[in-house]
Amino acid sequence: MYTNMEQWAEIRRRVLNGEISKRGACTEYKIHWETLKKILTHTEPPGYRLTKTRVLKIDSFLPTIIEYLESDKKTHRKQRHTTRKIFERLQKEHGFTGGITIV
Repeated sequence: MYTNMEQWAEIRRRVLNGEISKRGACTEYKIHWETLKKILTHTEPPGYRLTKTRVLKIDSFLPTIIEYLESDKKTHRKQRHTTRKIFERLQKEHGFTGGITIV
């Protein structure tokens, strides 16, 4: 498998110049056909790409959490919401199904 930029460039150069066939490159460098297609379409390794954006369970509850924290600014320090309190309140009042660690 290709591990560095030099090997990527070498495979690309040899195939595009006709020095070696596509099938020959797959055999010689022990790479998959799809990997060879990537090598030939990109001048350098494309790197990791996230296929779709993540939607977290907490996203729809963020305005509520911000509201809790804003109201806490007006109260005494000892009376403010903790993470556990926010989590429990979201569960009871809004049906939150996520875990406490995300809160």
